[in-house]
Amino acid sequence: MLIVSVISYFWAPRDYILASSVSIYLLLAVVAGVLINDTGGLTSAFVAFWVVISVFASVFGLWGLLPLFLVIVGMMLLTIMKQPGQFPIETIIMLFVGGIAPLIASYIIFHAKKAKGNKEDLMYSQLTNELTQETNKSSTVIRAISEGVIAVNPKGVIELINPAAEHIIGWGGADAVGLDYKSVLKLTNSADQPLDESTDPVVNVLSTNNEIHRKDLYTTTNGGKRLILSLVVSPIGQLGEGALIVFRDITKEQAEEREMAEFISTASHEMRTPVASIEGYLGLALNPSTATIDQKARDFIEKAHASAQHLGRLFQDLLDVSKAEDGRLSNHPGIVDIISFIGQVTEGLQPKATEKGLRLFYRPDPDNDNDQKSLSPVFYANVDNDHLREIVQNLIENAIKYTPQGDVVVDVTGDEEHVKISIQDSGIGIPKEDIPHLFQKFYRVDNSATREIGGTGLGLYLCRRLAEVMGGRIWVNSEFQKGSTFYLEIPRTSREEATQLIEAATTEIQATQTAIEPAEASTPIYSASIEPTVANTPEPISPLPAPQPTVTTAPLAQEQTPTSQFLAPSMPQPQSIQAPQPSPTLENIEQNPSLYTQQRPSTSISIPVRDSTQQNQT
Repeated sequence: MLIVSVISYFWAPRDYILASSVSIYLLLAVVAGVLINDTGGLTSAFVAFWVVISVFASVFGLWGLLPLFLVIVGMMLLTIMKQPGQFPIETIIMLFVGGIAPLIASYIIFHAKKAKGNKEDLMYSQLTNELTQETNKSSTVIRAISEGVIAVNPKGVIELINPAAEHIIGWGGADAVGLDYKSVLKLTNSADQPLDESTDPVVNVLSTNNEIHRKDLYTTTNGGKRLILSLVVSPIGQLGEGALIVFRDITKEQAEEREMAEFISTASHEMRTPVASIEGYLGLALNPSTATIDQKARDFIEKAHASAQHLGRLFQDLLDVSKAEDGRLSNHPGIVDIISFIGQVTEGLQPKATEKGLRLFYRPDPDNDNDQKSLSPVFYANVDNDHLREIVQNLIENAIKYTPQGDVVVDVTGDEEHVKISIQDSGIGIPKEDIPHLFQKFYRVDNSATREIGGTGLGLYLCRRLAEVMGGRIWVNSEFQKGSTFYLEIPRTSREEATQLIEAATTEIQATQTAIEPAEASTPIYSASIEPTVANTPEPISPLPAPQPTVTTAPLAQEQTPTSQFLAPSMPQPQSIQAPQPSPTLENIEQNPSLYTQQRPSTSISIPVRDSTQQNQT
């Protein structure tokens, strides 16, 4: 047995290992049977040796179990045949306990273990196949996409780079893998300075495990070319396990957008002047003092005048978009009483709502007719009132436009840090899939309900950009066919801070007044529209008292071309001397909240010029 075992272990071919192992095992069983037979049969001490051998029979499957089982059964039959007429019960029990029971135990132990092992092997095989398939799919997708993909480990070392990334930055995959990402993806800011750890998106993602989007970063390729990147850095797994960098070259895209913005700005600026002239002359045609037309012609001219006004607003929106794109949007903050200011804007749009048969409510107004009356606190904000007016007016006009019937409710709420303005309507609502794109440039919801309503898709985009300029944000909650609620949130100014800003504005006004008094008190001022000649030399006039600067705090109306300039272009228009406003203190604002915003001081002075030919007209 020893010789055969050694030979089988070292020299048995792989295909005959099972046969040689079974042969050795059966040889061992034969040896045990001979020993038992020569040493007293079932009373031999070698019966225990047989039991141990039987326990391992199931290791070889049927090749081990069946021969031993047949041997035990044969011994039982032989014992019965030796004692005819008697049933040797004790001998049969000993054969069962010493021969059959170990075989049963062997089957239970090793068969169950083998079945479990087979199941685990099967599951492992299935899992391995699934992982292999997913890996192949991921590898195929990563290699097929046009965006560059770089995977880095927690130390920032590149572990994967796809062909698109190799093409964009000019590195080979074999050269880049194993290097630090900073030496391959050389990220810089707009000033061509390397990023520090506080501004590096990859470092931030590895330390915070939060995804980062950037469109203001640059990189230098292996050939020395500088590119603008749109970059998304996402964490891999748990914190500190790595990051995935996905980027694309947007240099050409940015250049095209700049060219488009320049074209829109130039074209809108050039077209606004003739459109304003058309609007002005149409206004003259509609003026009974300057033209006489019949009712039919008046209807036509009114439609043309409305179209010219709409075209002028469109050009103004295009100009505002261009300014928003290149950062030229002006911002002149001033203290505004939000409750009163929004109330004035809402009141100005009441005729539009009434004309359409809608009810426009302003909840903080104690004189409204709704049932939800409440005492609102005083909200101050240091914002540009022109921007605030444009946002709120646009949102209310949209609510009126897209509400066939029902109510439009404007409300102002807030907390210690923010003021929140909401415009709720019962209109057509916005589909869920359109909400994420609603504040994008030129985006409009396209369905049967909106096709009949005109628009350019610029209003909400401008609202978002103006809100960002003021340090606020804008969002919407809507359900299709059930209405929408737009929210504008801006920073709130405390009473103490509002008082300080007003006092600072008062000091600036007084300093400006002191600076302009000596110069204007000694310099005669003439109208610029009439040249002083021999025929119309103005009569001597006595010096006027120093002009008092005015603080403009009421909301400024949108810039429009005055139609009065077309009435008599050669005739000078006398201006009025504005009376000084009361001192801009917080008490005066609370008495008349719509009066004051923090603006640059201005003076308004005109002196009528008298001559022999135009004295009566003057």
